[in-house]
Amino acid sequence: MGQAMEFEIERDALLRPLQAVIGVVERRQTLPILANILIDKTADSVSLTATDLEVELKAEMPLEGGQPGRTTIPARKLMDIVRNLPDDATVHLSQEQERVILRAGPSRFSLATLPADDFPTADDVEASHRVTLPQSQVRWLIEKTHFAMALQDVRYYLNGLLLELEPNHLRAVATDGHRLALAELSPELDLAEATQVIVPRKGVQEMLRLLDDTEEQVEVVLGTGHVQVSLPDIRFTSKLIDGRFPDYQRVIPDEDGPCAVVDRETLRKALVRASILSNEKYRGVRFGFEADQLRIQSNNPEQEEAQEEVPARFNGEPAEIGFNASYMLDALGAIDEPTVHLHVRDANSSALILGEKNRDARYVVMPMRL
Repeated sequence: MGQAMEFEIERDALLRPLQAVIGVVERRQTLPILANILIDKTADSVSLTATDLEVELKAEMPLEGGQPGRTTIPARKLMDIVRNLPDDATVHLSQEQERVILRAGPSRFSLATLPADDFPTADDVEASHRVTLPQSQVRWLIEKTHFAMALQDVRYYLNGLLLELEPNHLRAVATDGHRLALAELSPELDLAEATQVIVPRKGVQEMLRLLDDTEEQVEVVLGTGHVQVSLPDIRFTSKLIDGRFPDYQRVIPDEDGPCAVVDRETLRKALVRASILSNEKYRGVRFGFEADQLRIQSNNPEQEEAQEEVPARFNGEPAEIGFNASYMLDALGAIDEPTVHLHVRDANSSALILGEKNRDARYVVMPMRL
């Protein structure tokens, strides 16, 4: 056995990494040990690891002194204890047989442990591709696309986000079969060949939580079966979804068809109002494209109706097309520009929605029969 683990740490220094990793600890576990957090004290650092077998988060901070050792203790209980200690408390943790004793001032807690060797950790990912770029870029890609992922679709490969890396292109694509979101950047990536991976929903949500809108660098490592993202003090590992993502290029309409130019915020507000009286289940609204305006109409089974008129410039033949209001609103909400372009052909063709200037984020919404 040797010496049992023991160390002292400021409350805040322990709370921050705890908050960073606790998100992956599920409330209901298949294995009891998944409710625990792995604490690993080395000569000069301490790390906290949490996992749900799909996503793993490991936070590490420098910490001299104390006795090296590793064990696992209940994550939520540790979190609740540390969170409720006084701000300036010093936390003393020590291992005694099957327990970890936590002391802070006059407070003393005895927590049950499970063996560290039973804790399932992701091995270091064998890197097949490795790129480094600013956090803000990766965050932007996910922010602009993640909402279009499917939710519990039997086509499991749609329940995640496609990341596509090429020597000078980084692309994120999400689709649920009814709408699609694509965002791309052109960083100089040090890659020999292109690759595609599908990151599962939970991994995507954790990445969104961890990544900041800063220029600080993040390293993304792709391996067979895993993606790993390393920030200065936290490492995120996620299993990948094994499957073939649909050929998304095929469903993106060309920009050469008729186009409506409209003020994004005016359209968004009109759509929010019109959707109040749309069918709650299908959320269908009718778009009427005319030379100088866009008419939006909705009705529901109670025979209630709404009509809105939004100024627009349209260069095609008048057309009526049904769309799901929620999908349209998601797309408009993701575009940062004051003016949007809606490329539409007819009632059987998908619409392409993008900002007037920026082509890096594109949105496709399939038509509805109303």
